[in-house]
Amino acid sequence: MTELPDDIEQLKAMLIQLHQEKLQAEQAVQAQQETIMELETKVQLLIEQLNLSKSKRFCSQSEKTPKGTFNEAEQQNTVAKSLDQRKKPGRKPLPAELEREVQKHELNAPYCECCNEPLHQCGVETSEELKILPQKVSVIRHERVKYACRQCENTRTESKIITAPKPASMIPKSIGSAEAFAAVVTAKYVDALPLYRQVDILNRSGIEISRATLANWCVQLGSKVQVVIDAMKTKLLTENLICADETTVQVLREEDKKAQSKSYMWVYRSGEYVERPVVIYDYQPNRSASCAQDFLTGYTGYLLADGYSAYDTLDEVTQAACMAHVRRKFTDAQTASPSKKAGKADVALSFIRKLYVVEKKAKAMDAEARQKLRQQESKPLLDEFKQWLDAQNALPKGALGKAINYAQNQWPKLLTYLENGDISIDNNVTERDIRPFTTGRKNWMFSTSVDGAKASANLYSLVMTCRANDINPYYYFRHLFSELPKRDPAVDMADLMPWNVEITGAD
Repeated sequence: MTELPDDIEQLKAMLIQLHQEKLQAEQAVQAQQETIMELETKVQLLIEQLNLSKSKRFCSQSEKTPKGTFNEAEQQNTVAKSLDQRKKPGRKPLPAELEREVQKHELNAPYCECCNEPLHQCGVETSEELKILPQKVSVIRHERVKYACRQCENTRTESKIITAPKPASMIPKSIGSAEAFAAVVTAKYVDALPLYRQVDILNRSGIEISRATLANWCVQLGSKVQVVIDAMKTKLLTENLICADETTVQVLREEDKKAQSKSYMWVYRSGEYVERPVVIYDYQPNRSASCAQDFLTGYTGYLLADGYSAYDTLDEVTQAACMAHVRRKFTDAQTASPSKKAGKADVALSFIRKLYVVEKKAKAMDAEARQKLRQQESKPLLDEFKQWLDAQNALPKGALGKAINYAQNQWPKLLTYLENGDISIDNNVTERDIRPFTTGRKNWMFSTSVDGAKASANLYSLVMTCRANDINPYYYFRHLFSELPKRDPAVDMADLMPWNVEITGAD
């Protein structure tokens, strides 16, 4: 045992030293605990990132809420209902509008096997098979009759020859017809078939057309339909709601940019509930706010988009946010969670699922009834969801924390759809219109020039507008490429809008 000195000053010094050592020990323990907590947080974040990465790489992508603690009863009711309403299996009949080739099958010697008496016809049993022929290629031979004047031939030194005019073409002096142009454009922009593969297909029919020629056709056609795109844009800017999104595209030859740099396709379209929807692709070299500002100049309605800040710079526009983006982030948080038990992400997804149940009922209603239903059923759910979000405490950098922060930041915009029945709860309709472009991009990888990118934007606009209006793109392009060369660009193009063209495969 240490003997204590009798001197008071020495005792004070010893006490001060002991106190300082105690403080240092406590600080060291606290620092160690903070280090442990920091390491535990890093481990948790890394586990979340690993789980999310594995899910995106190996698992099927779905944002639907799985069965779990918060929706067992609803799921069981849905399953029971689906079992009761399940249709009997059966093959769908082939479309009635397809051409029919009738092949009649008869017996060579219709005699009864048992009594050798002749058989009489008592009916016909029918069945149908689908017949598919390879691409049919033919040639249109234009014979332009020439005319001369007998009187001029007899009385003058020169006689003028008049030739009957040839029908106007989208690309004069080209060997392509309206049908050929429509086939190439449909194959590339609808079926995502690269031009070099189309060259191979034509070669099998003995037709030698270079890829450069087909590319030139697409660029010229895309440029010459600009008058139709302008008319479509004018209509779009008068609508109550516009949906917007954007995706990347690579252009090899672009001024002041490297070939590896990203450019963008901005997509604007009518709302989900519009009778005659318009879809417009707008090529831009970047993703700056000025791109949206230029396209939407003068527009004063609602804009439904994701949380990209560029849209916040539009002064005269009322913003609406996408609930599907919120759901996607909570789905990521659910996937990233190290725990297999139902957690906070499941609670959030349960709220969102209930909102979509309301929307399922609202789809069949008109705008006024849809708005009333949302006020009665969706608004209380959203109020409860907001209270739950505000009460949560999660790692800001974790997947759950990011999901909560995103929902809170977007909250005023997420409520906008309650104001107007024409607004959708999400922007999925626009994302579906971007998907064909991203599919095609995987096949052709890039655009060679800015002109090519702009032409592709115009042709994709027509393709996706046809799809939105349930129109066969090939027949529309065939009609458009036949009629447009006859028109003065200053004339009204309303009758060439996809929804105004009444066409069938036989015309």
